[in-house]
Amino acid sequence: MDHLVSLGHRDIVHVDGGEQPGAAERRAGYLDAMRRHGLQDRARVLPGDYTELSGSAAALALLDGGELPTAVVAGNDQCAIGLLIELRHGGVDVPGQVSIVGYDDIRSARLAHIDLTTVRQDAEQLARLAVQAAVERLDTGLDGESREFSLAPHLVIRGSTGPAR
Repeated sequence: MDHLVSLGHRDIVHVDGGEQPGAAERRAGYLDAMRRHGLQDRARVLPGDYTELSGSAAALALLDGGELPTAVVAGNDQCAIGLLIELRHGGVDVPGQVSIVGYDDIRSARLAHIDLTTVRQDAEQLARLAVQAAVERLDTGLDGESREFSLAPHLVIRGSTGPAR
């Protein structure tokens, strides 16, 4: 969100991840960032999930809704790719008219014709921590206290974002 705001975007829509893992936290992060930037009155969350089909449906809703936002943050990369493909199919210049950001940095986000700006999580570190927690739990018994890990994600800027129109 900070990246988009720094590019001049003010009309930023979020395509939600529904009930998928992490979706509530990503939605809350979007809403919090809109508040932090004084844009809470412009916050808009579209329904979705973590599929290309939901991204496509969100794009069609945006195309049918009149004036397009200047940017969209999708719940994950699959959704962002569906959104990107459908908007381009509808004649929208990405990122000239609408910037798009995904989340997860999946392999297809790196493809030249996708070139998706995304938020990357350190999946290997997450896996190591999960295995470590499982081993510790087995060593101490299944009644061990649960632990929560948090790793800072980072932005990977590619060609799907640009200055606001």
